[in-house]
Amino acid sequence: MSSLIARQLRTIRRSGVLSLSARKLSTGLTNLATEEHEPKFLQAVGMYFDRAAKHSGVSEEVLKHIKSTDTVLSVTFPVEKDGKTVMIKGYRSQHSRHRLPCKGGIRFSSEVDLQEVEALAALMTYKCAVVDVPFGGGKGGIMINPKDWTEAELERITRRFTLELCQKNFIGPGVDVPAPDVGTGPREMGWIADTYRNFNPQDVNGAGCVTGKALSLGGVRGRNEATGLGVYYGVREFLSFPEVQKKINHHGKVEDSTVIIQGFGNVGYWAAKFFEANGAKVIGIVEHDVAAYNRAGIDIEQLSQWRKEHGSFKGFSGAQIVNDPMTLLEAECDVLIPAALERQVGLKNAHRIKAKLIGEAANGPVTPGADEVLLKNGTIIVPDLLLNAGGVCVSYFEWAKNLSHLRFGRMNKRWDERSKGQLLALVEGNAGRPLSEVERRQLIHGAEEHELVYSGLEDTMIVACNETRQTANAKNIDYRTAALTNSINKIAASLSGSGSIFTHA
Repeated sequence: MSSLIARQLRTIRRSGVLSLSARKLSTGLTNLATEEHEPKFLQAVGMYFDRAAKHSGVSEEVLKHIKSTDTVLSVTFPVEKDGKTVMIKGYRSQHSRHRLPCKGGIRFSSEVDLQEVEALAALMTYKCAVVDVPFGGGKGGIMINPKDWTEAELERITRRFTLELCQKNFIGPGVDVPAPDVGTGPREMGWIADTYRNFNPQDVNGAGCVTGKALSLGGVRGRNEATGLGVYYGVREFLSFPEVQKKINHHGKVEDSTVIIQGFGNVGYWAAKFFEANGAKVIGIVEHDVAAYNRAGIDIEQLSQWRKEHGSFKGFSGAQIVNDPMTLLEAECDVLIPAALERQVGLKNAHRIKAKLIGEAANGPVTPGADEVLLKNGTIIVPDLLLNAGGVCVSYFEWAKNLSHLRFGRMNKRWDERSKGQLLALVEGNAGRPLSEVERRQLIHGAEEHELVYSGLEDTMIVACNETRQTANAKNIDYRTAALTNSINKIAASLSGSGSIFTHA
């Protein structure tokens, strides 16, 4: 599989059809599927936590500590635009510092508010714990629509916000490490890293103050596609579980499974590519304006190229264009991947969802009420804190690379190849048949950085999925509750092991 993925990546990088400078997602569609009384994102995260806490065996005092947000920074600063002064609002939340640094993205969106930032920071805490990434949870946001600002203006805003973080000690490789999120990408991370370096020139590990950087600035190969690849690995693992196959009447393989993906940004695009590369039929792609549907399968690269050239799926000949995109979430399929926004499956549409398995590639796409409806209907839900952890996992690898000042594979690649070559020579001598040069290169090939990153991510997802499965089976609970229960217990163990200074008299 890794060689197939590598070929896909080389093709994509040569063609340059995918722009990764920013993640562009609409934020005005989070209420279409929900009733007025359904909880907002922060409340939903709290409700899921409370449900899992009952199965954790952790004391009420420790649960209160885990659930509470440690620190929130709210800043306002002026920026000049078209001769006028505009006041910019920004936030950074550090939900938990039981492990340092804190970790979480920075998003640029006009919909950013403190409640959303706190909810996402809490989710990051639980996400890091469930996949054994040694970070606390954080999140940040600036309340702007990046489309309304020029590149020069966005750079000023980003650098000024970074200055605020530096002044308040809310950024640093051992304190708090941001990453890309909605509306931001490697470009913004480069501005953040440069600003931090200028204010901390003595910090030899300064490149580790932010992840999701371009390769030329200390990024890691495989980071751009990490979340989408993690989604693929997670769904693949759950489909392989016999109890899941029996419950949803599925053959257990990705190959020939039908997949519908909501969102065609970074996560949705890469998830679609990896499912397609491994034999699945991606029959639907849902965007904010229209959706594309083809029961025989959509050519993902053709669709991506068409949207790049025309700005929309409209007019694409390789699929039926659906003008009411939300209805495609209700189409029959094996796997539904919401990879766009929170609150996309709510009480208004949950009872019409026909997918056998839902993989939450976005944060909070299913409301608590919808979650109960789907579980009663026998739908398997692979939760967001587990399934979309690929991004933070590979961010961890990038951070570790920055602290070690050494590219993965640099020290051992040639040694591995020489060792394999010597072993292969012995095999050839005993077999009496020399291998061709192509066969030899394939067998002795030493791992490149992106292959090591893929391997680390795959192992992380396999372990986390199996831990979630074991807890769910042992306690007879759903997978979301099981993943959160594991997360709570790991955080509680960390707090217990380190003790709490000044807590007790």
